[in-house]
Order: sequence, then structure tokens, then C-alpha cells
Amino acid sequence: MDLGFDGEVAIITGAGGGLGRCHALELARRGARLLINDLGGSADGEGSSATPAQSVAQEVIDLGGEAIANGDSVATVEGGKAIVDAALEAFGQVDIVINNAGILRDKTFHKITPAEINPVLDVHLRGAFYVTQPAYVHMREKGYGRIINTASNAGVLGNFGQTNYGAAKMGLVGFTHVLAVEGRKYNIKANAIAPVAATRMTEELLGALNEFLEPELVSPVVAYLAHRDVPVSGEVFSVAGGTVSRFFIGLTQGIFDRELSAEIVRDRFDEIRDQDGYDDFAPGNTGEIKKLAAILAG
Repeated sequence: MDLGFDGEVAIITGAGGGLGRCHALELARRGARLLINDLGGSADGEGSSATPAQSVAQEVIDLGGEAIANGDSVATVEGGKAIVDAALEAFGQVDIVINNAGILRDKTFHKITPAEINPVLDVHLRGAFYVTQPAYVHMREKGYGRIINTASNAGVLGNFGQTNYGAAKMGLVGFTHVLAVEGRKYNIKANAIAPVAATRMTEELLGALNEFLEPELVSPVVAYLAHRDVPVSGEVFSVAGGTVSRFFIGLTQGIFDRELSAEIVRDRFDEIRDQDGYDDFAPGNTGEIKKLAAILAG
């Protein structure tokens, strides 16, 4: 059966172009009603324009769907609340939040200043807090919600000149894990994607690869993670050009030694790092702590 969203309402931030626009069109085709949010600024976050959000909202309407445009900034508490309030006023509910808004201000670490650090953290990381929290309160009250956060390979793996961006994106992984734990009893599921796609933010970085990394090939994963039938929460998926894989946190078996010293760590370092028999823990799983407690007690 096709996956549909009839009657459901999705907020998509940064949806005036690129990945956000593709997500919006994908969900609209499947029946979702949409709030298209975009400040309409440049790739580095300067300026604003109502046109991008309005243009995509009109595309959705032209497809026969329902959409409203919103130009509030995700980077403030007031802006995040205004985005959610606009969706509630227009549609009466919020079922899905897709945190997609982002900017780039790349600079090598020894040269980076607060002018590059703070705006990137404000949009990517704090913006996810500011938009998701008022939506989460609504979702919690009605016992249903789906949250998709846009992390990055640059956060999970690192990328030259992007300490600000990488820190924000890996912060979203932790954010996703905790939302999965806290939302479990309210049927609120949170997952994240780490996409690689050709957009205005990546055109110089990807070069000739742009033609193989269509943003439209990321949106099917987002659509499934946003659906009520998605079976997982707290997971991160790498998506690029038709490939889909899962990132996860693995814990090696390591060593146990109550007489631990720096020299023992040195001498058994390969054993500590050995990945054979690693554990893959779900968010909120305290199994490793309990295992250690059992060893100490026994």
C-alpha cells in the first residue's frame, strides 16, 4: 500500500528550496497539509525574503494540496513559537516537524570567530529546539508525533573547516536520541537523516558529483520516517544519491581491570579498540551501565 498522510500537518523549516522544497512536494503528493517555513536569506544566513516560502507553498497548492508560507526565523524562541502557532491557527494540529533549516559559515578552526560559530549553532541546533518544543508539547497532549532532524556526515565523521557546522549537526544526533527516549510513551518518534545532496549550500563542495546527488532522492527516506508506520525511533540514516544506510553508535567489549593504570591502557589499547563483538545500544538503553554494576557487585 502507498504511504499516505491524508489529514496530517507537517512543518518543514528551510523549505523554500533545496532539500526542504523536495520534502514538501513529496509529502504534499501524499496528502499532507504543510507549513512551508523559510527566512529567505542567503546561504550564510544574511538577509530575508518572503518569496522562497511563498513560491514553494504555491507549488503545493498547484499540485492540489494545502500549504501556507511562513517567514519567521527558527533562530529565536519567538520565531520558533510563531512557526508552530501559525500551523495550529491554519490547520488546528501539528503531526510532523522536519527540522531542515540551515546555513553555512565555514572557516578553519584556528581562524573561526563567534561571528561564524553563533549563527550556525542558532539556526541548526537551537533552531531545532525552538521549533520542536512548542510542537512537541502539542504532540504530547494528543499522543502522536513524528520528528525528523537533519544531521550531517560532517557531524558524524567530521569535515575540514566545519567545526561550527559539525558540532551543531552532531548535537542534533544527541537531540534526536533524547527525544526518542522522552517521546516513547506518547507515540512521538524522532529520527535523523545525514544527507548528501546537491543544493546551493553544497554546490562548490561537491563539484562534479552534484549531478548524481539529486535532493529528490533524500525525500523518500524523510517521508517514511515521518509516517505513522515507521517502526524505529532515535536512529540516524545516511542518504545520498539513492543510497540509504544507518549510522549507529557502537561500543566495543573493551577491557575490565580494577587496577587500571595509564600503562595498562597503553598495553591493552588494541584490545580496547577491537570492534569484534561490539554492542549497538538503542537510545536510552542503560545496559552498559547495568553490566558494569553487575561486574562490580559480583
